[in-house]
Amino acid sequence: MSPSPRSPVGDGPGRESFYIHGSDAEEQSRLSRLNELINGASLRELGLRGGERILDVGSGLGQFSRAMARAAGSKGCVVGIERDPAQIAEARDQAGSAGEGALVEWRSGDAAALPLAATEWGTFDLAHTRFLLEHVPDPLAVVRGMVRAVRPGGRIVLADDDHELLRLWPEAPPVTDAWTAYIETYRAAGNDPFIGRRLVALLHEAGARPLRNTYVFFGSASGHPDFESLVGNLARILEGARDAIARTGLLDGGGVDRAVASFEAWARRPDAALWYPIFWAEGTKPAAP
Repeated sequence: MSPSPRSPVGDGPGRESFYIHGSDAEEQSRLSRLNELINGASLRELGLRGGERILDVGSGLGQFSRAMARAAGSKGCVVGIERDPAQIAEARDQAGSAGEGALVEWRSGDAAALPLAATEWGTFDLAHTRFLLEHVPDPLAVVRGMVRAVRPGGRIVLADDDHELLRLWPEAPPVTDAWTAYIETYRAAGNDPFIGRRLVALLHEAGARPLRNTYVFFGSASGHPDFESLVGNLARILEGARDAIARTGLLDGGGVDRAVASFEAWARRPDAALWYPIFWAEGTKPAAP
């Protein structure tokens, strides 16, 4: 469990934040598996009909960007914005390996300073972001840019975490203690670990009209075929944040290691249940007065 390098996450000039998990091969593997676990449910919530012009802000490895592009079809298009060059490189490699090298247009840029041409602003049918707002100190700036990017009547979709809502049953105190310390790493970075509950308010404050909110469920019971992968994904989060957790002073590296071992042992219980929602909020851009 060596420390991962911290990767920059765009948030506009002078307000650089860092994704504590880095973008090494192990983290990219975790993110790829995470996409496999949740992209189907996320795509169903989007309800794309085909032909949409889509902006994906913080596109990461691009697997969901490509899923949206497939759903939008030949008459649609997807522009993926990502700041981390390692993520863009991996996104292009994965797209090429899947024979989808031309499916998404990848652009390097800040989430709060979107790299759009003057003629592109106000033209997208959908602006989407997932698991980004929790990593930036000014999420409202990001959402304002997304609202500006869509046409009147266009949709803005925000999906993110509220880390307080992780629940395990039977309870596993070592895991809970490590997760509490993990939450504090967000505060130390100046970010909001509970951003999920604010998504509707962010849409409103950014000038959008909130339409609906729901959850994408990230959980399972012990007998489900995805259960081991779901638990493993969360365990790898704790491993990747090991050094950042230790810096909080709430738990040392050995404590994180013990929590991960406890989590993996807990996952072998026949009565184990994981409950964890991904918050989802959708709004539209009002017509100009």
